[in-house]
Amino acid sequence: MNSLEIAGRYRLEGRLGFGGMSTVHLAMDLRLERPVAVKLLAEHLAEDPTFVSRFQREAQAAARLVHPNIVQVFDSGQDETTGQYFIVMEYIEGSSCAEILRDDGWLEVEEAISIIEQACQGLDYAHRHGVVHRDVKPGNLLRAREGEVKLADFGIAKATEQSSITQVGSVLGTAAYLAPEQARGEEAGPSADLYALGVVTYQLISGRLPYEAASLTELALKQQQEAPPTLDTLVAAVSPELADAVAVALALDVPDRYQTAREMGRALSDGARGIAPPERRTGGGGAATQATSLLTRTRGTSGSGAPDRPGTTARAITPRRPRQGPPRDPAPASAPGRASAPSPRRAHRSAASTFFLVVLALAALAVVIVAVVLITAPAPTKVVLRNVVYSDVQETSSALKQLVLENTR
Repeated sequence: MNSLEIAGRYRLEGRLGFGGMSTVHLAMDLRLERPVAVKLLAEHLAEDPTFVSRFQREAQAAARLVHPNIVQVFDSGQDETTGQYFIVMEYIEGSSCAEILRDDGWLEVEEAISIIEQACQGLDYAHRHGVVHRDVKPGNLLRAREGEVKLADFGIAKATEQSSITQVGSVLGTAAYLAPEQARGEEAGPSADLYALGVVTYQLISGRLPYEAASLTELALKQQQEAPPTLDTLVAAVSPELADAVAVALALDVPDRYQTAREMGRALSDGARGIAPPERRTGGGGAATQATSLLTRTRGTSGSGAPDRPGTTARAITPRRPRQGPPRDPAPASAPGRASAPSPRRAHRSAASTFFLVVLALAALAVVIVAVVLITAPAPTKVVLRNVVYSDVQETSSALKQLVLENTR
């Protein structure tokens, strides 16, 4: 296979990856003398007109997209010698987010948001040109060594103005990143890409998925019955504003999510800086959206600092490979062993009680001194009495001293 040439121009030099529909190879463009990535349709699918049509449509849709955050498509066709269908793409030297998660377990918040912001720019461009990715996942987010992020593999994307070739009831994409409408087998629009990118954001920051499911049925049930723990209950470095911004992308209903990828990228960037996303409302009704309700439900915590909802207990995230830096334990609701501050009313009562005790003690002392004077002094003795109860302790003490002095002369 290493010596195989495609279309008499692209020499295959090694396999980069593979999936159910195709295999991607590193190749050399012999004409332009540059490395490229060549995707070959799986041989057992080459005779299936449906898959061939989908493969060709991918090339046509992706070739129209020229953007710094989208992998460029250079060429496509069918090799005359082998009969294999191929797509020639830009080769990105770097790592996919799937490889980053495999090696590091998670990313720092700033690094993760930088990746997602760039992905939002690429998705926004694709959506404005009528193309829905429909398979956004960490493996399709490539980060070059220079830090530039590109969306790859519009393998099951389609132009929104064209009719779908997907069979009724079939669902494309990786289950964990499917929007609720996709899990139900419904048509996927741009909002489904935003949901999937929200899942990727959640995973890059926390090292885990919002929903763990073994099947589409289980995923759909969990999406409808459970709210994932918000990111700030999992990672101490995540602000509530950023957690809220990610939760909007994960809203169950399409109208409750961001309207565009550009809006999502801006909200995540603001959230990372501590700026809350604008309140989202349903059209015309003015009521809080389901995303807001979801945040309210998951934000509630018990006295221990753990979320009230079963199954959403905050826990530390352990990466597959330990990294340098502070632990990512969830922030406790209150420092253990720290005494709670008294309320102003309780502090006022305590001060008043202390004042009256001091006055009472001074008055008792004055009575004792006067009694001693009466007993020991020769008759007749004149005793001076005066009201010495004041609102201030020092003033009362001074008055009592003066009274004692006058009676002991």
